[in-house]
Amino acid sequence: MSEAIKALNQQRYSAVVENYVHSTTHADPVSLERLIEMAQPQPQWRALDVATGGGHTALAFAPHVASVVAYDLTGDMLRAMRAQAQAVGAANVVCVQGDAEALPFTAAFDLVTCRLAVHHFPNAARFVHEAARSLKAGGLLIVQDHLAPTRPKDRSYVDTFEKLRDPSHVRALNLYEWRRHCRDAGLHIVHEAVHEVRHLLLPWAERQRCTPQTVAWLQIMLAQAPSAVRAYWQPQQVGTPLASFITPNLYLCARKEA
Repeated sequence: MSEAIKALNQQRYSAVVENYVHSTTHADPVSLERLIEMAQPQPQWRALDVATGGGHTALAFAPHVASVVAYDLTGDMLRAMRAQAQAVGAANVVCVQGDAEALPFTAAFDLVTCRLAVHHFPNAARFVHEAARSLKAGGLLIVQDHLAPTRPKDRSYVDTFEKLRDPSHVRALNLYEWRRHCRDAGLHIVHEAVHEVRHLLLPWAERQRCTPQTVAWLQIMLAQAPSAVRAYWQPQQVGTPLASFITPNLYLCARKEA
């Protein structure tokens, strides 16, 4: 099943490369600055950006470190990212294709980042272990990702909504799962914060080339959400072209123990 999910990820993201390269959500400077402030990157550092996508995180860190490996499962994404790096003169960025759950590195990096991607991984715990193995002692893992509701039935509703828009979505983690995965991988959390991101439904759906029928079902799910999910999403103007909702995002920084 996990290989099928990864193949679906490659298929879907090869088809929407430019949508993600030019995504205002992924290019958000406030979000990227938060990650940089958390990391406090040093000029001699080597960094790895896992599931780099359009390369926004890798390119944000590139001026602050010695080198960045931009790593992604999808070759078409990496080709677009390489073009972006060349366009901005980021000569210290190297693109490598591969699986987030099988990183080909050991104790090689001072910093590993992964932004808005872990909810696509079949085995998030495996990714955290692989990130920890790729870090030098004292190195940092920094993640930004959707934060799931704690109650299973609420998370199930939210994941169903996400999968309707993008079938390659697997599941978001809640805070307790993130803490457990970091602890089990030998990582000590030094910072965690939650920031709300509001999405306009139509551009969010169009980024994945959703059909009008899918958009209609997404509107229905927003309108019919249980009370706890409505509190999580805080939907506005549901049923109109200006429908919007919130996704809480976790910003997490964890240090590899010596």
